[in-house]
Amino acid sequence: MASRGKAINVKIATSKVITALENRLAELEANYKKQDENEANYQKALEAWKKDLFAYAVANISKAENLRTNYRSWNKTLNVDFDLMASENEFPAEPNRDFEQLHQHSYKEMKEEIENAIRILKMTDEEVVNTSTYNAIARYL
Repeated sequence: MASRGKAINVKIATSKVITALENRLAELEANYKKQDENEANYQKALEAWKKDLFAYAVANISKAENLRTNYRSWNKTLNVDFDLMASENEFPAEPNRDFEQLHQHSYKEMKEEIENAIRILKMTDEEVVNTSTYNAIARYL
C-alpha cells in the first residue's frame, strides 16, 4: 500500500482477519438470501411511485405543455404525451435500491474467494498478516 509514494507497513493479527472474513462471509450469505425479498419490496415501492406519478400528472394536466397525440386505428389506441414543468419538492420522490444486487456468479466467486482465504489463514502459523496478504483480501472486508 502506498500513499503519495510512501509505503505503509501494517501487521494485523491473523485471528482478527479471520474473524472479519467470517463475519463478511456470513453477511454476504444473508444479503444474498434476502435479495429476492428486498427486490420485491423495491418493485412494490416502484409501482406505488408510478401510481403517485400518474396521479400527479392527471391532477396537473392543466399545466401541460407540448401536447402530442398518436392514434393507432388498427388497434384503436390513443397515446397522449405531454410535458410538465415541476419543482423537485412537489414531484413524487422515486424510490432507491438501498441494497446491493449480486448476480449468482458474482456471489459464488466472492464466497469461494473468502472461504479460500479463511482456509489458508487458518492453516498458517504466522501470528500476523503482512500488508501484501491483507491487500489481497482487503476488498472483502
